[in-house]
Amino acid sequence: MSTAHRGTIFLEEARILSQLAYDAEQFVIRLAAPKCAAHAQPGSFAHLTCDVTIPMRRPLSIMRADATAGWIEILYKIVGAGLHALAAKKAGDRVSVLGPIGKPFTVHRQRPRALLLGGGVGIPPMVFLAERLKEDRSYKPLVLMGSEVPFPFRTRPSATVIAGMPAGTLACMPLLEEWGVPSRLASRADFAGCYSGFVTELAAEWLGSLGPKELAEVEICACGPTPMLRATAQLARKFSVPCQVSLEEFMACAVGGCAGCTVEVRTPDGPAMKRVCVDGPVFDAYAVF
Repeated sequence: MSTAHRGTIFLEEARILSQLAYDAEQFVIRLAAPKCAAHAQPGSFAHLTCDVTIPMRRPLSIMRADATAGWIEILYKIVGAGLHALAAKKAGDRVSVLGPIGKPFTVHRQRPRALLLGGGVGIPPMVFLAERLKEDRSYKPLVLMGSEVPFPFRTRPSATVIAGMPAGTLACMPLLEEWGVPSRLASRADFAGCYSGFVTELAAEWLGSLGPKELAEVEICACGPTPMLRATAQLARKFSVPCQVSLEEFMACAVGGCAGCTVEVRTPDGPAMKRVCVDGPVFDAYAVF
């Protein structure tokens, strides 16, 4: 493990507090992991042991963390035997948690219009970031989410009016609505109230409705599959706004030792190979795309 991260990543035997199942083999698991909860930041992830019979851990983004109550919440979709085993676990069972890991999102006060884009299993960090931003009234976050399978929550029409939204785009995430954070949903699966298209296309429509003064206040934060993040970087360039992206890569150790998750990043000194686990997962979009 890199010395820069010593004392910031914790190993805990976590107790499962709840596990909720949603359509399309999606689950939200809540774990009693007080050390991880106390230090987690939007964009950080946990490395979980899914079952004693499966030696390799799985890196999963943290969707929420309550430092006072000592729990973290993770949204995941079953992909492979490891997450299938994790989905079979019940409240009261225990799993090993290593975390929080990774460089989080960093928002800037001079850019209060935070545009948060989440695609599929890239939704969790955006929920986490929105929850943190709602605590500071100087920020005006807008969360846009995209999915080609049913969303892992019950969608409903929003009561919040958002200027620049296409007509009929009314579906929102109820939890964000309760927090007072505006949100809208996009899908090509014809879900009621959702924008018909990619989440980046919905973002482009909203950004296109802004004037120069408003655009100067925008910063994009995004997490999702690589094609979505590439499109997000192109969108940021088109509208000349800063953009941070959280990358997804296969990980073995997840603490910087194996260097199996490296990506090429442009730096002031030229191209360099960076580890997504500890040098990221959040990077400047202009540096990686």
